Amino acid sequence: MTSAFSAPYAPDDTGIAAKLLAEARLTPEQDSRIDRAATRLIAAIRARDDRFGGVEDMLREYALSTKEGLALMVLAEALLRVPDARTADAFIEDKLADGDFIHHETKSTAFLVNASAWALGLSARAIQPGETPQGTLGRLAKRIGLPAVRTATRQAMRLMGSHFVLGETIGDALDRAAKASDRAPRYSYDMLGEGARTADDAQRYHDSYAAAIDAIGRAAGNKPLPDRPGISVKLSALHPRYEAVSRDRVMIELVPRLIALAQQAKGYDLNFTVDAEEADRLELSLDVIDATIADPALRGWDGFGLAIQAYQKRCMAVIDHIDALARKHDRRLMVRLVKGAYWDTEIKRAQERGLDGYPVFTRKAMTDLNYVACAQKLLALRPRIFPQFATHNALTVATLLELAGGSGGYEFQRLHGMGDALYAQLGKDRPDIRWRTYAPVGSHRDLLAYLVRRLLENGANSSFVAVAADEAVPVATLLQRPADLIGNAARASNQHIPLPRDLYGRERANSSGIEFGDRKALDRLLADIAVNKTATGGISNASSTQANKAVADALAGFARWSHVSADARATMLDRAADLLEQRRPSLIALLQSEGGKTLDDALGEVREAADFCRYYAAQGRKLFGSGEVMPGPTGERNVLQLRGRGVFVAISPWNFPLAIFLGQIAAALMAGNAVVAKPAEQTPHIAAMATALLHEAGVPAQALQLVQGDGRVGAALVEHLDVAGVVFTGSTEVARMINRTLAAKDGPIVPLIAETGGINAMIVDATALPEQVADDVVMSAFRSAGQRCSALRLLVLQDDVADRMIEMIVGAARELKIGDPADPSVHVGPVIDVEAKQKLDAHVARMKNEARLHHAGTAPSGNFVAPHVFELSSARQLTAEVFGPVLHVVRYRAADFDRVLSDIAATGYGLTLGIHSRIDDMIERTIARLQVGNVYVNRNMTGAVVGVQPFGGFGLSGTGPKAGGPHYLARFATEQTVSINTAAAGGNAALMTASD
Repeated sequence: MTSAFSAPYAPDDTGIAAKLLAEARLTPEQDSRIDRAATRLIAAIRARDDRFGGVEDMLREYALSTKEGLALMVLAEALLRVPDARTADAFIEDKLADGDFIHHETKSTAFLVNASAWALGLSARAIQPGETPQGTLGRLAKRIGLPAVRTATRQAMRLMGSHFVLGETIGDALDRAAKASDRAPRYSYDMLGEGARTADDAQRYHDSYAAAIDAIGRAAGNKPLPDRPGISVKLSALHPRYEAVSRDRVMIELVPRLIALAQQAKGYDLNFTVDAEEADRLELSLDVIDATIADPALRGWDGFGLAIQAYQKRCMAVIDHIDALARKHDRRLMVRLVKGAYWDTEIKRAQERGLDGYPVFTRKAMTDLNYVACAQKLLALRPRIFPQFATHNALTVATLLELAGGSGGYEFQRLHGMGDALYAQLGKDRPDIRWRTYAPVGSHRDLLAYLVRRLLENGANSSFVAVAADEAVPVATLLQRPADLIGNAARASNQHIPLPRDLYGRERANSSGIEFGDRKALDRLLADIAVNKTATGGISNASSTQANKAVADALAGFARWSHVSADARATMLDRAADLLEQRRPSLIALLQSEGGKTLDDALGEVREAADFCRYYAAQGRKLFGSGEVMPGPTGERNVLQLRGRGVFVAISPWNFPLAIFLGQIAAALMAGNAVVAKPAEQTPHIAAMATALLHEAGVPAQALQLVQGDGRVGAALVEHLDVAGVVFTGSTEVARMINRTLAAKDGPIVPLIAETGGINAMIVDATALPEQVADDVVMSAFRSAGQRCSALRLLVLQDDVADRMIEMIVGAARELKIGDPADPSVHVGPVIDVEAKQKLDAHVARMKNEARLHHAGTAPSGNFVAPHVFELSSARQLTAEVFGPVLHVVRYRAADFDRVLSDIAATGYGLTLGIHSRIDDMIERTIARLQVGNVYVNRNMTGAVVGVQPFGGFGLSGTGPKAGGPHYLARFATEQTVSINTAAAGGNAALMTASD
């Protein structure tokens, strides 16, 4: 079943704003009533005297705009999951040194704030900036005891946590809810936790939901809906691959689970709400919800609901869809309207994917405006839709009260621990209005990610919660209407957040991509790929005679090409980037059939190739223009300029047969060189298509020669006396051979620019978030079938958390789909050829005898190698790069961290390094100790972006300079200084005529 939902994924803000602004105005009488109601609510917030304190108190005391607030956020996110004392002490030291907790003057009288501030201040006195647990902390521990310092800080975190969650178990939460002082409270219980990464995770979350439904149902009493408790369910917690490309699998596996939970909730007549996910999962979520609501067993129940996000530009369309669904099945549905909690993630994702726009509004005022408009639409759909308005904004509450009239049929919602004063005053002003408390339930460890998300969401300077109680902020400021803040449609978007296409400013355009969660865009791409698949014929290898002729022709072409202006050369590269994007379907089809690329990898490679062309064009305009005027005495002009070397041989690999192939060529051409390109023998048709594209863009045939063949052809080209330079990406062994060949030649000493492989490591300590580590390890080690130069080969885990980390990584690896790369749901395609498979199979067989096997996946027939995970006794067991989906794991004790760094350094490689830690000192020590070209902190370690993360390594991993970086082009050029005596003809006229 496919949802009928369809709406533009990231439309322009202007059109939406024009419509919303035209409909936003109320009468003066309505505005006056709203102002009076909101002012009373704000006054109640400012008069609040809660001796215990709450979330708002913490946000005011430790604002996220302060170093203390940021340090507290990081500390809260990670401390309680750290099992060992040594790492906990280092983490506490690191974070408390980031802020001035010692001299922090507590402004609040609330117990929660004061107790937390006291504990943090006590620990900060023990741990002075720049000192270590072995130093001052060690001395102080003799008096108060080191465990006391650690305990004080942990207790501060737990104290905060206790006010954010209703209970650590559903039983505790129900007991606490039963004692609540507000009148006949309604609750929606949220079982905390990250999304599932493994099948076991999904089953555990399902069982947790099922147990909670039973517990809530038994304690629910006899009142009818909507005056009954509920539960919130996160779809991504119920399936380990909750993603658009895995839709068929999700529908088969997840829908029955959700139906079973919904049927259970129906049995107790509870409110059952499906929580909102990120924008790329919206269409998938609606597919799941549509299929669930259609189940006949759920007829006659009014408790099913879902959350929708007003910051999404598709929110109005979602409301229309839900209304149509309710009508189709003759059902009443509950709809929770929230503003949205993943705004920063949505912005970054759209930028990374090179989308045409953003799926969310970039100005908060637009979200607020859309929220009210969506609320008005929901109110008009009563009673078929029961609106649930989640907000802590006094102006929003007052506005909705005015729009709703006195007819009821809706409720407000608030987060547990927030909005107490506002809703207490609302209860006094409007006894007829009901609200529901969204109550997190879970252990303090599970609380952490939730807590930080709430801090980020409500602690931003633009948030009403962050400023409502600040007497310095005039009430009139808080009463400003979103429409007035926007003014006109032209100001609907945030001018400080460029569109993804404009991410790099005027210098160059970002490459264009698509969002796979946008079904129309994905279907259109797949259809275009299908019609652009072409049969490929045989390509013969060049003979030595043909190779020599190619060099001779290129040398002749160099004479003319080197005199083409830098701007003209750059324009050709820009045109090539445009052609790459226009021919994207054909290129993807060929990358899949010849290179074995999955859809996301193939799309990413086309984008990278376009980025290389545009980046080198932009750099070339700056470097190869009129030259740099040097300082000097009057009467002369000194200019330093760059010019091409001659004929460059570009030898590229099969693992990036388009991006690296074109990147090498584009750089050499932009520098004014002629190029003889020798692609990998496994991917000749991709090279041929790319070369034809460059010729079509205007590069003369003589300036760019394509020579197909195996390693012998490449060797012959390198040996040629007329070659002025070589750029190579491939193995360290071949790079050494090229280096020796160039050194042995008589004639000029020519440059070798080499990027080779690496035994790339990722170090993970006990402060890292396991789910984030699992995501990044699986992406870095197994995607692209492990056939990236940057891929993770060696995972180094702190022993205290290694078992849990390995379990999650292995479980996540089991969920990867291996198969035909033309299938968009496939995560791991084939390795490049039989020879590569045989090498990997031999290594796996050896590892089964020498290491501990944690995981061995199952691969289909053909050139497929399934993901494997082996545990080694020492990092020194891995002596060479293993170019495939094989991950090697070693453990380390925190006390042996320096030895771990020495083991990694001893490999001699230095291409990529991953670090997962919340301890800045550990990160800085590691970066300083290891000479590695690309270091990735708390993220995956593949997919370097051109001009953003210039790529290349040290030692056995390459010569530099980095591809896609500002120093790359100069290596392809020679420098020439031109010094002109401008006073030679009769004297220095410029000096003599200058005014004094």
